[in-house]
Amino acid sequence: MKKALCIISGGMDSTLCAYLAKKEKYDIIALHFDYNQRTMRKERECFEKICKELDVKNKYILDVSFIADIGNNSLTDFNLTIPKNELHKNELPNTYVPFRNGIFLSIAGAIAEKENCESIFIGVVQEDSSGYPDCSQNFIQDANKFINSGTSKNFKTQIKTPLIKLSKAQIVALAIQENVALKYTWSCYEKEDKACGKCDSCLLRLKGFNEIGIKDEIEYE
Repeated sequence: MKKALCIISGGMDSTLCAYLAKKEKYDIIALHFDYNQRTMRKERECFEKICKELDVKNKYILDVSFIADIGNNSLTDFNLTIPKNELHKNELPNTYVPFRNGIFLSIAGAIAEKENCESIFIGVVQEDSSGYPDCSQNFIQDANKFINSGTSKNFKTQIKTPLIKLSKAQIVALAIQENVALKYTWSCYEKEDKACGKCDSCLLRLKGFNEIGIKDEIEYE
């Protein structure tokens, strides 16, 4: 069976990608990163539930806490304040973790080579997002090149980003169509019990649900 390495944060986008990979008849290998982010415990919990829903047997949970040591972002630096109600600001928010997806994909490339995965699924969104540079289509194309140029000549993989051009409303609609267990996903940058509903990740998620007239199943403050 063909294999796909699915980077699953526990969020809605990466979870939907994993469901789409399963729909394409891939044998899923799940990859999750802990980097001492504020909602690390909740994200890990969601990851485990999602893997159970998808009957994933092969999982990698990696400690990449050096990302927090680098700092310069409000997800790992508790001295910084997560911006609230600022979804439409033009500048890059401090929730941007420098080159996070570059780090994730580099590690994913190594695991994909070891496991001989012909695809790597990642839930990046360019069209309706916070404007992170490592979620752009150009970046993904370049990442695909460096993984394939830096691995064995007998190995080839492709980074798949099925959501990159979708709006959040389209993502929510597709997730519902594919019977994704959205109640087990988490988007909030700050809270682990009830989502804050005010950080840009919560606002984007709520925007998606509101635009299609569906109520989110997770709890908000």
